[in-house]
Amino acid sequence: MIRVLVAEDQSAVRAGLVLILRSASDIEVVGEAADGEQAVAMARELRPDLVLMDVQMPRLDGVSATRQVVAEQLADVLVLTTFDLDEYVFGALRAGAAGFLLKNTDAKDLIEAVRTVARGEGLIAPAVTRRLIAEFGAKPVRQTKADPAVLDALTRREREVLACLGEGLSNAEIAVRLDMAEATVKTHVSRVLGKLELRSRVQAAVLAQELGLRQGEAGRGGA
Repeated sequence: MIRVLVAEDQSAVRAGLVLILRSASDIEVVGEAADGEQAVAMARELRPDLVLMDVQMPRLDGVSATRQVVAEQLADVLVLTTFDLDEYVFGALRAGAAGFLLKNTDAKDLIEAVRTVARGEGLIAPAVTRRLIAEFGAKPVRQTKADPAVLDALTRREREVLACLGEGLSNAEIAVRLDMAEATVKTHVSRVLGKLELRSRVQAAVLAQELGLRQGEAGRGGA
């Protein structure tokens, strides 16, 4: 069973999310939080597998709550919001959120998103991914905040995997792209996260975008 804590300040919306999640036989809703502070407190108490976190909440916003939950390694966080691109997206991803979905996501996709994040794979709604890539692509290289020197710790293959993560590819898609076994891809992703001290593959994708990393260039330098 995937144990989920739902954090949403609007009671009607929260009830709807709980209803959807409980329709899945492999998902158990273990708690409901009405604000960010309550979400963090309940995550500490219940230790769910995943927190479904709304961004805009009273007392403590979803980004700050996500940062605390991830920093304390209490659970993975799947952020759910009506906003498809603004400071909330970048804030949530940098805070360590493992996924980002819009509230207009249908029930089936919401359930599948929970399962995906629970498997350890990051997930960003396709519409958000396109906007993120466009946003990074529009910025001059000089504005990048990431230090390219961080790539020195990676092997050539790991850089290629990181570049694929930057395109939002799943493990299966990376396996096809790089002609590797999916299990091998998973191992490389874990090594990339460990070497770069990142909390999730979504953070790795953001870093790849900030560095302007492309697969064709990823193999330059390194072993």
